Parts: sequence; structure tokens; C-alpha cells
Amino acid sequence: MFEKSTWIRLPRNVVVGHGVLDQTGEAISELHLSGAPLVVTSPTPREVAGERVKAELGSLGETPEMVVVEQASFDEIERVIDVARDLEPGYLVGVGGGKAIDIAKMAAADRNLGFISVPTAASHDGIVSGRGSVPDGGTRHSVAADPPLAVVADTEVLAEAPWRLTTAGCADIISNYTAVRDWKLANRLQNAQYSEYAGALSQMTAEMLVENADSLKRGLEESAWVVVKALVSSGVAMSIADSSRPASGAEHLFSHQLDRLAPGDALHGHQVGVGSVLTAYLQDGERGDWRNVRDALATIGAPTTADELGIDDETVLEALTTAHEIRDRYTILGDGINQDAAHEAATVTGVL
Repeated sequence: MFEKSTWIRLPRNVVVGHGVLDQTGEAISELHLSGAPLVVTSPTPREVAGERVKAELGSLGETPEMVVVEQASFDEIERVIDVARDLEPGYLVGVGGGKAIDIAKMAAADRNLGFISVPTAASHDGIVSGRGSVPDGGTRHSVAADPPLAVVADTEVLAEAPWRLTTAGCADIISNYTAVRDWKLANRLQNAQYSEYAGALSQMTAEMLVENADSLKRGLEESAWVVVKALVSSGVAMSIADSSRPASGAEHLFSHQLDRLAPGDALHGHQVGVGSVLTAYLQDGERGDWRNVRDALATIGAPTTADELGIDDETVLEALTTAHEIRDRYTILGDGINQDAAHEAATVTGVL
């Protein structure tokens, strides 16, 4: 008897484009949510978009409340959960970059409430995915949550965000290229469950950015459009797979280890971008596609070397040789690579 089943949670409304911030109320009203909203934002996004979103939500007939978070931490998540417990909102709206959106997402999951994502920077695929990432001491935890019920991404706002945040989002997407190949490897060698649909969608998204890297320009709204659509596709791939595997392989293990060894020195997306260059070399050798990954990152202005990350060579090598210890997820790193192999990969690819 065939007994396989799956439950795919996807956003019901995805609104992307110029000036769509003013359509936030309309996008939410179609969800037929009840109760007053609680807006979760951080200081700069509050000025850029938070107050506008709050005013928009006020037009729905309920008085919205707002909480401003200062940093990404479990203490801040608990604070937002406490606020939600006291106010009993109908749903939460995250307005900002990774910090505000991940905190709102996890607080909503804790309170069993709906969550709306309103990104102000195209810096990572968490704007759509069902996972949140929070630093804790010298490490970073990835926590399961529900994907947003709706996403409202105003390309006018996103285009004005610091370009380094956009390049981090691009690098996060480009890293899907090596993540999918690691996923296929785990399927062949460890019989890990693999989704052809999710894998194809994730890989296509990465290849789209690699092939069109030269068209992504600072301050160009069309570039914000391309990047946010790619981030949405990546998040959808993870929802289809019910796993982060379509977007997380050895390059993410490398990044998570850098978070432990050099916390706060570089953006997550930039770390996984460099990790993807190294991973692509390990997957295919010197004649592989690692040059395409590196060249795409360089074209958009994302780091491709340890120096550009602001992390010393020794730390990069330590992260690469110990990244396999991060979690029980099979990748090209297997049970680990030695110092000589790591140094060769980093030297040949120009990371060192």
C-alpha cells in the first residue's frame, strides 16, 4: 500500500513590486485574519517602513501595536512572546531584515499565530522560509517555524537598502547550487530523502543569479526585483521539501562554524558565498564549476576571499576542517577533511 504523504505550507499572498508597501493592508485583509496585529521591527526598518505598515494596518479596523527589537537573540524572542501574551494580538507582522523577521516568525510560532513578512532588505531567504536563525553566544541556532501567510516586498524600499545586504542575499541564493548537489550526494550515499521538485527549483534559482550576475546593480530597482523573487523561490523550495536541505549544505556548515569561531565578523550570506566556492571545488575538483560561482559573487561585489570577509586565513581553514561537526547532515565534507586538503582547496580557489 502506498502511504506516503506530505504537508506543504506556502504563503497565500506574495506581493512584490514598486510601491506595494501601501498594499499591505489589502494583502492581509484577503487572509481574513481576526484580531489586532502586532508589528515587530527594529530601529532603522521602523523609520523606513514600520510606521507606514502600522498606519496601513490601522485601516483594517483594528488598532495595531508595535514592538521594537534591538538585537537578534533568544532574550528578544522571549520579550516579543511576552508582549504577544499580554496583548493577545491576532497575528504578527515582521518588518525589517533578518533580525525582525526571524524574531517575529519564531514568536508567532510559539503563540500559534499567523505571521506576515515585510522585508526591508533582500539579505537572506528567511523572508519566506519556515525557519528562523538566531545567534546564541558563539554559535547560531536554526529553529523550525511556519512560513509567512503573506509576503509584501516593496522593491523601492529594497533597492534603497545597503548594497552589502543585497549582495549577501544574492550569495545566499547562489549557494543553493552547492547545497542541492550535497543533497543529491546524501541521497545517493546515505539514502537521505530527496525531492526532485524542490531540488530543481532551488538549483534553477541559483543558476538564474549566476547567469545574470552582471545585470545586478547597486540602487537598481530591477535588481531588487530579481533578487527578492529568487529569495521567494528558495523559501518555497524549502517549504516543498519540508527541510532546509535545498538551500543548506557544506557551505552553510562552514558558515555556521565561522559564526562560532569569528562571531559577527561577516554577514551570513557572504560567509555561505565563500563557503560555496570552497564546496564547489571539493565537489568537482579544479576543473569544476567553482569558477562560475566565484565569478558571479565577484561580479555583484560579494566577498570571495578570507580577506574580503574580514576573517583571517587560520580561522577559515579551521572552519573548513571542522564544519562537519556542526550537525548530523551528510555533505561533501563527509567525516571531515584534513588540513592539507583544506589548504589546497582554499589556495586553488583563491580564498586564501
